[in-house]
Amino acid sequence: MRNFYEWYKKHITSAIFTGLVFGILTGLFLADRFTPVLTVTDLIGGIYMNALNMMIFPMVFCSIVMGTASIGNMRTTGKITGGAMLFFIVTTGIASFGGLIIPRIMGLGKGVKFEMAASDIQASEFTGILDTLKGLIPANPIKAFAEGNMLQVLVFAMIVGFTLIAVGEKGEALLKVIDSLNEVCLRVISIVMYFTPIGVFCTIVPVVEANGTSTIVSLATQLAILYVAFFGFAFIVYGLAVKFMGKTSVFKFFKSIMPAALNAFGTCSSSATIPISKRCVEEELGVSNKVSSIVIPLGAIVNMDAVSILMSFMIMFFANVCEINVSISLMVVMLLANVLLSVGTPGIPGGAIASFAALAAMAGLPAGVMGVYISINTLCDMGATCVNVIGDLAGCVVVQEKLEIK
Repeated sequence: MRNFYEWYKKHITSAIFTGLVFGILTGLFLADRFTPVLTVTDLIGGIYMNALNMMIFPMVFCSIVMGTASIGNMRTTGKITGGAMLFFIVTTGIASFGGLIIPRIMGLGKGVKFEMAASDIQASEFTGILDTLKGLIPANPIKAFAEGNMLQVLVFAMIVGFTLIAVGEKGEALLKVIDSLNEVCLRVISIVMYFTPIGVFCTIVPVVEANGTSTIVSLATQLAILYVAFFGFAFIVYGLAVKFMGKTSVFKFFKSIMPAALNAFGTCSSSATIPISKRCVEEELGVSNKVSSIVIPLGAIVNMDAVSILMSFMIMFFANVCEINVSISLMVVMLLANVLLSVGTPGIPGGAIASFAALAAMAGLPAGVMGVYISINTLCDMGATCVNVIGDLAGCVVVQEKLEIK
């Protein structure tokens, strides 16, 4: 039994990929012909996602408190946060620019016709960044946990961590309790990790079945180019950053983070992938817990590089479909808006829909484009979430090397 456990642990990435492939094939060829398949996969997929989500917020809170307190001073914590934010903002700007330029140059969407239905989706306010800043400090921390407000949980954890540094010995008892809770969270996540191949299989089947082959085929070219843009960005921008700024082998990096990337692809949730991401960078890449405990949860909130590509890409695509000219000045405004809106985009499935509605309104697109976008959102979201998570982990490697934190 122990030999099987060690073998399975060593080949977990292959198992996750196998689950993903079989999930896609099942969704395409079996699910609509054999209804019980959908019932079973929906049940098991829901249990898997709940098991991951169950420990996300306790683990994020504990790991950030421990990471902050273990650093021992606010200056170093501030350096880690500032370094991560700088990395994420720069890469998001590059992503937004590329997402606007590529489809414009290619004329993507010209000649394409869609039947567009009306949509009641409410747009994100462009002033959302101000609301985000106002809501940084949780008036009720328990409510922040209950409602799943990751940004408020992160800020509350850092406040507690800084306070434990300030009170010194008197805070050691609470620190030990939080440390124990952190170990429990990590142990639970480690157990859930072994069910990831099954979880990815069960979460991907209904996604593929719901979209159907007709949607996949009709938008295959657009989706293929979008995915080339996603992973081209990941390999070029993140690869260069990891190699030249993080002083790490690009091959080793991508091989080490594959379990987290595949889980993100299957679940469409960067938040739900946080535990697996931490495990990958700490155990495989040697990133300090001090760095990963801050950079990864922060990245799940603010690092939306691939969402920026997706938003820019789709705005230009639909503008061409609708024969609407997007001027250079409007492109600049939308680029800035895209960067700001991406900060408030939640790391959950479908989190980018409201942001797209806001940008579509700015570009003067008809409301009917939302119906088409929603039909392919999950297919787009899978690749975007995967790349976002890769960016979080690249940020960990770069921040650790540049700040020389061990």
